[in-house]
Amino acid sequence: MKKEESVYLKVDSRNRISLTKVSNDLSKLYKARLDKNKIILEPVSEVPENEAWLFLPENKEILAQIKKSLTQKATIDFDTFKKTLKNK
Repeated sequence: MKKEESVYLKVDSRNRISLTKVSNDLSKLYKARLDKNKIILEPVSEVPENEAWLFLPENKEILAQIKKSLTQKATIDFDTFKKTLKNK
């Protein structure tokens, strides 16, 4: 469906509306609000509670470092790896 194209969606017997006519690539969680008789759905991403600290404003440098490290090529020192295995 094109961005500005409209479709009609019918409410089923259990008061549900299927959004698959709008898109097949939908988020699993939405924040819904009513604004002047319009229902606004905004996709939301859930962050597990034990990972939420990373996204706090005071940890933005840590998050930037993690994002940077994820773009770098990984290197493995096999000699150190072999020594570690021998010591166990």
